[in-house]
This record gives sequence, C-alpha cells and structure tokens, in this order.
Amino acid sequence: MIRCIVIDDEPMALEVIKTFCDKIPFVDLVQSFTQVSRAKAYLQNFPVDLIFLDIQMPDVNGIDFYKGINQEKMVIFTTAFSEYAVEGFNLSAVDYLLKPIEFKRFEAACAKANDYFGYTRAKKTPEESFLYVRSEYALVKISFSDILYLETLDDYIKIHQAGKKPVLTLMSMKKMLEKLPESEFVRVHRSYIVPFRKIGSVRSKSIFLEGIEIPIGNSFEKNFSARYAEQKN
Repeated sequence: MIRCIVIDDEPMALEVIKTFCDKIPFVDLVQSFTQVSRAKAYLQNFPVDLIFLDIQMPDVNGIDFYKGINQEKMVIFTTAFSEYAVEGFNLSAVDYLLKPIEFKRFEAACAKANDYFGYTRAKKTPEESFLYVRSEYALVKISFSDILYLETLDDYIKIHQAGKKPVLTLMSMKKMLEKLPESEFVRVHRSYIVPFRKIGSVRSKSIFLEGIEIPIGNSFEKNFSARYAEQKN
C-alpha cells in the first residue's frame, strides 16, 4: 500500500484527488492540505511514500517545496500550467498531471507510482527483467527482452525496442551499463550497447541483429570477442 498526501490550495482540487484515490486500491490517502506549512510539519513526523503536489500556490511554489524536502518521496505534480513540465521532469517526478485531471490519466499515474514503488523496494536479483528510465516527463518501464540495442545521442540514450517506438532518456552510457545485467548486455562501441540475445551474426567488425548493422569499436573488440565466445559455448 502506498501512503500518500495531497497538497493543493484549492479545496475543489483536493476533493477531486480524494475521490480518485478512493477508487485506487493500492493508494492510501492519509492526509490532505491546503497550507504548505502544515504539510511540511506533517512530513517531519509521519512517513509518506507519495505526494500529489500542486505547483502554483500562493505561499510557496510546489517545485520549490519539493526541492526542500526528502526527495526519496515520490511526487506526482498536479497543475494547470504546462510550462512547469520540464522542471518537474528534472526533479524525477513520477508523473505530471494537467488540470482538469481525468480519472483514467490519474489511474495511469498511480500505476506508474505503484510499479516504481515495488521496483525500488525489491531486491536486485539476476531474475530482474526490466528497468525504469525517465522519458517525456514520466517513468517508462523497459523490459530487457524488448531492447534491440542502445545508442548514445549527445547526453541522451536512445533505447531501440523490437516492434516498439524508441525511448529517449537523459543518461550516460556508464550509468546505463550499471542498470543493465552484465551477463546479457555488452558495450561494443563508444555509441552502442547490444544484448547478446539479439545478435544474429558477427562478420568482420560488424554485428548484425534483425537486419541492423552495428559497428564494433577498436577499443571494445577484444572484450566483445571474448564475451561473445563465452555466450556461444
């Protein structure tokens, strides 16, 4: 069960979220606040997993408020102003809901929070079969089995998926490699990571997977060749 609070200076907005939370079985709305000072005092004394947080409030901006608290708490921003989306994304928000909020959109945001809640509390094991990345102001769940290859684009990584739309996320190759199971993925070039399971063939200094040719960089060739040989044995 996800323990949550809602902070919004508009009583009508609070009522909408209260009503929606009552319909979500894994969400426990423990308190609601129209004043940020009271919410802050509550958070200092009681554990909370998730905050539904308005941004444009008279006494303090919701983004500034979230910056000032323990950010291990998940946050879903709720606002009528779309211009705050980028900053909310930079703060690792689970989601960003524009008012007026529809229940289906609210339900989807809660589902993301529930998935991430379980993910962060689960023990890391070799059986783990997915990772989360942030893309387009929200958390996106990526199954390892869907990944065709990963490609760097400046400060971003483009995750190509078989039969699905690619996902673009702000992350370094080093950080991405830490998230991927070492036994299943290998870096073959300064710009590419590939999964062993998708490799169809290797010829000269190229890897072929599902009709796509990926180059093997000189500095990565020795490590790739050794590991690929292990996979085939």
